[in-house]
Amino acid sequence: MKQKTILKEVSLKGPGLHFGQETCLTIKPASPDTGYIFKRVDLEGKPEIPAIADLVSDTSRGTTISKYKASVSTIEHLLAATYSLGLDNILFEIDGPEVPILDGSSKYFVEAFHKAGIKEQDAELKVYEINENLSFVDEERDIEISTFPDKSYKLKVLLDYKSEILSNQYAFLNNLKDFTKGVAPCRTFVFLSELEPLLHLNLIKGGDLDNAIVIVDKESTQEEFDRLAKLFNKPSVAVQSSGVLNNLKLQFTNEPARHKLLDVIGDLALTGFRFNGSVVARRPGHFGNTEMAKLIRQHILNQKNQPSPDNIPVYTQNSKPLMDSQKIKEILPNRYPFLFVDKIMSLTKTEVIGVKNVSNDEYYFSGHYPNNPVMPVALQLEAILQTAKLFLLSSNGSDKNTYEFPQISNIVFKRQVVPGDVLIIKVSQVDPVNGFIRLKGEAFVGTELVAEADIDAKKIK
Repeated sequence: MKQKTILKEVSLKGPGLHFGQETCLTIKPASPDTGYIFKRVDLEGKPEIPAIADLVSDTSRGTTISKYKASVSTIEHLLAATYSLGLDNILFEIDGPEVPILDGSSKYFVEAFHKAGIKEQDAELKVYEINENLSFVDEERDIEISTFPDKSYKLKVLLDYKSEILSNQYAFLNNLKDFTKGVAPCRTFVFLSELEPLLHLNLIKGGDLDNAIVIVDKESTQEEFDRLAKLFNKPSVAVQSSGVLNNLKLQFTNEPARHKLLDVIGDLALTGFRFNGSVVARRPGHFGNTEMAKLIRQHILNQKNQPSPDNIPVYTQNSKPLMDSQKIKEILPNRYPFLFVDKIMSLTKTEVIGVKNVSNDEYYFSGHYPNNPVMPVALQLEAILQTAKLFLLSSNGSDKNTYEFPQISNIVFKRQVVPGDVLIIKVSQVDPVNGFIRLKGEAFVGTELVAEADIDAKKIK
């Protein structure tokens, strides 16, 4: 499966829902592995904001992402269309703080993408699997969103607003191909009890009675409806038998639930990844949606950081070593108590596997720490470096002390190493970088990666 973008750029114009500012959104193709990027072309320096959950800054009446002093609001309807159409790399150039609300749905964004055309790119698409249950619960807001392992991307939404008009509604989507007809046209909704306070707070300057379903959740007089009609420049409004204002006709009996499903898709696009999983959301909103996006994003990042099972070295206590400590001391100048490689299990032209048994009587445990002994991370790195040096000296047949490590980067320590652990150290040679020999050092306990680093080595002349 390949990554996708659009064939040509396309633009849409309209006011934002909350600020009412007329904005132009230009959607452009982007290169592979770009993801979704918003670019504020109206600001100095034209700052770019990646569409990822880490950058969510507000979810009060829509989803806002921010980086430094730049932000873009109400991005969820646009991202729902982008993600559902299978687009992976898009640049959104916008000249204002808010995506145009248009009709309050994803319909016109879908039409714009079809107008632009969709093309495959010369890059493979990675789809990640959710392999454990993930849950976000907010008892105060009465929100519950869970994601379960599944072989495909599925969503279910349940609304329960304890309202006679909108008591229980349900919507589901088992295939993103059904988004265009069944979800994209569904418009946002608002309760009548929320409408006037929002107007008085100037929070829906770009809203009108053509881009939102108004649910009548309180007793109101015709005089109040007439005042509302005047605010929105309508001749009149009244309540339909369905319990909504007659400003719009419902396209589906469960249109509010379908719109909430649309919002979930858009907010979960902020994971930054394609994934298979079944999402079940009860009373979802932008806050809960984006919190779930953060959980899924972290879950996938953890997967990306874990090495493939094929790359994890296998070691058993009964395995016969290629080199014991005596042979190692013939190659390395290090001696007790500063020799941190006990055995070499295998050695090839591109890779070495070493072992360090972390015993209870290591000298450093008396001070690090007596009641909770932990191997210092500096010594974990030292064990990796000694294994790397042994690899270089053995592979190149050079004299001792003929290599140095001018740069060690991307150092990550993932968990504590304690007495009784067996540190399995793998050092692999990768492509040279800037004239240096580049090595990848990894340390495992069992099958768990506990430390890693990129090592640049240089021969001393």
